[in-house]
Amino acid sequence: MKVLLMYRDKDFTKSPIPENSEDLINDLGLDVIFEHMSKGDQYILEISKEVLLNPLTDKDAVAYRQEILKDALKNPEIVRNLYKMTIEVEESKREKWWGIFGWKTPANVLSGARRTLEALLEFLKRLRRVSDESSEKFHSEGFSNFFKMIKRELSDEYLRKVEDMVEKLKFQRGVLLKVSIGEGNEGRDYTLIKPLEKKWFQKIFNKQKVYSYRLNPRDEAGAQALDELRNRGISEVTSVVACAADHIEGFFKKLRREIAFYVASINLYESLKDLGIPVTFPLVSEERKVSFENLVNISLALTNGGKVVGNSLKEKGKELFIITGANRGGKTTFLRSFGQAVLMMQAGMYTTARHFSSNLYSGVFTHFRREEDESMRMGKFEEELSRMSEIVDQIKPGALLLLNEFLSSTNEREGSEIAHQIVKALVESGVNVMYVTHMYTLAKKFFGFKNVLFLRAERTPEGRRTFKIKEGEPLPTSFGNDIYKKLFGEGIGSSREEEGCRAHT
Repeated sequence: MKVLLMYRDKDFTKSPIPENSEDLINDLGLDVIFEHMSKGDQYILEISKEVLLNPLTDKDAVAYRQEILKDALKNPEIVRNLYKMTIEVEESKREKWWGIFGWKTPANVLSGARRTLEALLEFLKRLRRVSDESSEKFHSEGFSNFFKMIKRELSDEYLRKVEDMVEKLKFQRGVLLKVSIGEGNEGRDYTLIKPLEKKWFQKIFNKQKVYSYRLNPRDEAGAQALDELRNRGISEVTSVVACAADHIEGFFKKLRREIAFYVASINLYESLKDLGIPVTFPLVSEERKVSFENLVNISLALTNGGKVVGNSLKEKGKELFIITGANRGGKTTFLRSFGQAVLMMQAGMYTTARHFSSNLYSGVFTHFRREEDESMRMGKFEEELSRMSEIVDQIKPGALLLLNEFLSSTNEREGSEIAHQIVKALVESGVNVMYVTHMYTLAKKFFGFKNVLFLRAERTPEGRRTFKIKEGEPLPTSFGNDIYKKLFGEGIGSSREEEGCRAHT
């Protein structure tokens, strides 16, 4: 039985976490998102990381998962109950001692497999009841096929047969074997056969002669010989029953793995809903175009109780976005919000916006400023270039690279020249770049390029930051004097000098 709630045509097997995962988590503030998705469940936490950090790159796969998630959000309790059932299967395994300790004899293995089937049978019956009672509430292709499969595979006839088989495997009337006599009168071709079910009148009138032998209770050697005969007879059926138990247990493990992602998405959705943060299911664009309305930074919203400023962008088919403007104007927050939205979109989730549309990316990479290397093995400039080298080794055409103050550790002339060459080469290779920078010299180098969009953090004439990012060419200042005034109550110099001041962070 296949679950097929994550992919249309394959199981959701374990995927390795990409090499750049730690940078993505730290730079985009994903740890807060994961915390609200897992709500203390370590298993859900691991699944959440695995899904978000391995983005889908197929439009149909994204749409398939989105439709399933929409169903899950409409029926959260049913989805959570399915997940709880899979946990109960694991707990039941521990409590009822399904495992076999001591000698791995066929009799012991068969006994353990039978107990496993007996316990799993109750969960199969529960799963069938959930399917019968709830299937009409789900309309996505994934959930519809899942419940159809449950009804088909777990039919009443099948469940009765399993129940009957489990009862017979208890061998309450002993084990009936068929044995051939070989050379030296040794037994061969041991076969377990099904006892004939005689009716009451057959038991009375059919007086067939039976030869029997009763073993002396003190005959240890005889008892050992009988055990050996029993083990030979049941060895073949033991493997069959053990495989059946493993198959059913494996199904519940797959169900837990796939349903965990939807429980995580429900958890995060409810946290956002409680804070009044709008969410939408993004549209995947076939072309290289991006547009959104009131896009917010999820991590910041969850941390600040929903008090965040959203940003909007009209549809643009650009390959390079250069974001400049006032210090502490919301540029990094904007960069994070876009990175988070892309990862969630390509996980098949919703995004925190009123509208969001984007093309799919082959991968998402980040290069944000780091603190000084305490080990002093390399300077900041060398460390920045070293990290960029690692990114270049991994990145592919069609990927998204988010740069935050890249090469701000050196002087503007040298930093602008090196950054220009690197970014230009990446864009020409098919990489989409979104770059937050204070280097006006760098921004000027891209003036006139058709595939570049300039965005700028808004600042009122009074120096107030609105935390809005809007279209606008860069200015030769980051208005560092505004921060100086806020802290010390007076300016650095004249207004003309202020316009020429470039602040680097």
